[in-house]
Amino acid sequence: MSKRVEHEITRQMFEPLPMDAAGMEAAGRAAITYWKDAWRRLRRNKVAMTSIAVLVLIVLCAVIIPMVSSYDYAAQDIFSINRHPSAEHLFGADNLGRDLFTRCWEGARVSLTIALVATLINVMIGVLYGGISGYFGGKVDMIMMRGVEIIYTIPDLLWVIMLMVVLGSGERTIIIAIAITGWGSMARLVRGQILQLKQSEYVMASRTLGGRFPHIIMKHLLPNLMGPIIIDLTFSIPSAIFTEASLSYLGMGIPVPLASWGTLANDGAKMLLLQPYQLFFPALLISLTMLSFNMLGDGLRDALDPRLRQ
Repeated sequence: MSKRVEHEITRQMFEPLPMDAAGMEAAGRAAITYWKDAWRRLRRNKVAMTSIAVLVLIVLCAVIIPMVSSYDYAAQDIFSINRHPSAEHLFGADNLGRDLFTRCWEGARVSLTIALVATLINVMIGVLYGGISGYFGGKVDMIMMRGVEIIYTIPDLLWVIMLMVVLGSGERTIIIAIAITGWGSMARLVRGQILQLKQSEYVMASRTLGGRFPHIIMKHLLPNLMGPIIIDLTFSIPSAIFTEASLSYLGMGIPVPLASWGTLANDGAKMLLLQPYQLFFPALLISLTMLSFNMLGDGLRDALDPRLRQ
């Protein structure tokens, strides 16, 4: 049997820290901010980090490949009509002999630009509108929310048709159409959060000290809304991508010879039975991008939820 060896704990085993600011800081636990803690938990989410890597790769390909490709996205080649995927044409060629690999990444640039710009406009309008409605409340809130409900009653397709009559088809028309109809959900989210936060003690203290509406919104309320806003923003981008793809698929999007994922899917659907690869690749990129944004949104929701902080 092994003998138990006991060691006597003596004062010489410890090294006391000096009682100054540096010593107190070394002895204390390192402070961690809300955003650092959120990033730490997001990094532990392998699905969310994989989604970020996929999205970064898609954005880089959309920026770089059309610039370095040996094919022009609009150039036609009668000798490459409906050519299957090969080393020369990685995604094949369409019914006009255009390289689908270049057109898919050019379409990614167009679709992502439309989605990001339209979503940012939605966020700005929704935050401003919902902030005013929630802060003032009462009759102002009732009137403003009825306005949101009226906008929701008009179908999105009708907005697009009216704008196309006035502005014509193109990126600007799609961005305006998505921006007009897409900010309502953000406005409702911000309104509901501000209705809760404006009763907080720090907001009441700011009012007592003479704080006005812009100061209270920018200094106290919006910083506490950044988590829900970022989460909603992440989920809104794939919705805008799908809206653009749907409009372009219906022939109300980007005019020829420009390419977007929606127009490529529309062209590919016409050749589905004969050349299914022409639909497969743009549909794959749309699905992969939307799935990555949704998975990232789920990860951000878990990381930014204060109730899950440890």
